[in-house]
Amino acid sequence: MQINRIIARTLAALALTGAFAAVHAEEEHATKEDAIATVKKGVAFIKANGPEKAYAEITNKAGQFTKYDLYLVVYALDGTVKAHGANEKMVGRNLIDLKDIDGKAFIKERVELAKSKNTFWQDYKFTNPTTKKIEPKSMYCEKLDETVVCGGIYK
Repeated sequence: MQINRIIARTLAALALTGAFAAVHAEEEHATKEDAIATVKKGVAFIKANGPEKAYAEITNKAGQFTKYDLYLVVYALDGTVKAHGANEKMVGRNLIDLKDIDGKAFIKERVELAKSKNTFWQDYKFTNPTTKKIEPKSMYCEKLDETVVCGGIYK
């Protein structure tokens, strides 16, 4: 009888551990809701603090605009990177002609969408900073003055 209780407790503990691991694994990937909320938070931060301070905070990998595999990017409408939460070396570079693995000119498409829409989702393929693999990505973007502020999720 004692052994049955030990086995039952062990199985219950393993089940809880498995459930925790499954929930934890889901939390390591940002959701569409996370992307929308983070972009809105970024836009508000830029408005409240000005571009210089805000772009520095957005580019800070350990800053408040990074969650799991989600980070913000800000592009001028000519394709120049103003802030990049995953790669500070991109800041100041014009990436208008950058294409994904399928040949999609996603930066050009993004700035064109921003010229005609205040908010939008955009799909393309990009390297996930946590897995280092090229994965399908959906980017939520909001136009702010002459820039577009975006945050994406990997599918």
